[in-house]
This record gives sequence, C-alpha cells and structure tokens, in this order.
Amino acid sequence: MKKIQFLFFVLLIPAFALSQINVEKNGKVAVEAEHFFKQEKDEIRKWYAIDNQSVLLYKGTEPVQCETAGGNQFIAVLPDTRQTHDDKLIRGENFSNEPGKMAIVSYKVQVENPGKYYVWVRAFSTGAEDNGIHVGLNGTWPESGQRMQWCEGKNQWTWASKQRTEEVHCGEEQLIFLEIPSPGEHVISFSMREDGFRFDKFVLSKTYEFPEEQ
Repeated sequence: MKKIQFLFFVLLIPAFALSQINVEKNGKVAVEAEHFFKQEKDEIRKWYAIDNQSVLLYKGTEPVQCETAGGNQFIAVLPDTRQTHDDKLIRGENFSNEPGKMAIVSYKVQVENPGKYYVWVRAFSTGAEDNGIHVGLNGTWPESGQRMQWCEGKNQWTWASKQRTEEVHCGEEQLIFLEIPSPGEHVISFSMREDGFRFDKFVLSKTYEFPEEQ
C-alpha cells in the first residue's frame, strides 16, 4: 500500500457560513457534514471542510473525492499521521477511543418526533486506521454512540451504521443510535476516533434502513 502523507494545509470553510438548523420530517433527518455550527477541542486535530477550491496537497496520487461527495464537499480530521498499522498509535493525538475528547463538530437538529434514532454516516476510508468515529447528543456521549466502524466499501463513499465490539471488530448492526428525549432543538456531535477520517453526511432515522441520500 502506498503511504499517503499530509504535507500542506487545507482551506477551512468558515463554519458560520454553512451552519443551519436541520429539521426532522417523518422520523428522518439528513445533514451534510460541512454544515456544522461549531467546532471544539481542536488543538491537536481539527476538522477541515474540503472542496475543489481547497488547498489540499498529498504526497501521492490519492484522489480527493470531492466530485462524488454530497454537494461536492466533505470534512476530514487532519493531520493524518496514522495511515497504516505500521504507523505509531498515539492516544490523545492520532487516536481517541474515548468519545468527546478530541476534534468535535456539532449540528443543530429540530425534532418533532422524539425517541430512538439510528445514526448512519457516509464516510470514505482507505484502510483500517481511518475508519472510526463517535457520535453524541446534547453534550453527552452514550455507549450507543461510541466506536462507529467501517470495514466494507474501501476507497469509496460508503454508508454504515455499525458499532465495533470486542466480539465483532468490523461492527454490529443496530447498535449505533441516540435516544432523543423530547421535541425541539437538539445538538448532534461527532468526535474523532481516528485521524484521517473523511465524513460526507449523516442521517438520523427512526427505522434501521440503508439511506437513499448520496
């Protein structure tokens, strides 16, 4: 596998220019990843919004995948220093198994039908070291939102809603969900598990079904 090394900087699209309140309808809401309204705990790793105008320089030939992302944009948590299993894992720097500790992006959703919502994320992973993220609700990080995992669909945008467990490292279905307690506005947040993670869109759905959104 050719090692890709992040060398330069990415033009960060201002969050305030993209943020919005996303409204649930009929038990479902879909949100573009670049439409976050705030970013925090980004001293070590930061989410960057990437499009065709971004300044993104890699040592290698890996495509940026803007053309196949929703709205031709996505976000990535950078820099990416652990790209293969041979690269050193440094907890609190390029890996965080504990949610809510590093590189958090947050989104506002307006919910009319509270209850259990499965969380689906459309991600692009190239290997085993850029395929995990955590999801939380209203500043909390429940067990049901930890260790979202991708193993299938490498080198392409792929929807998944699976949780990595001790028994199944590639993730088990129907374990990633949030319990939204009441109607009204709520905050959905994602935090880094592995650096280099590429994030295009997420869907909250009261039914566990593969998203139709691209």
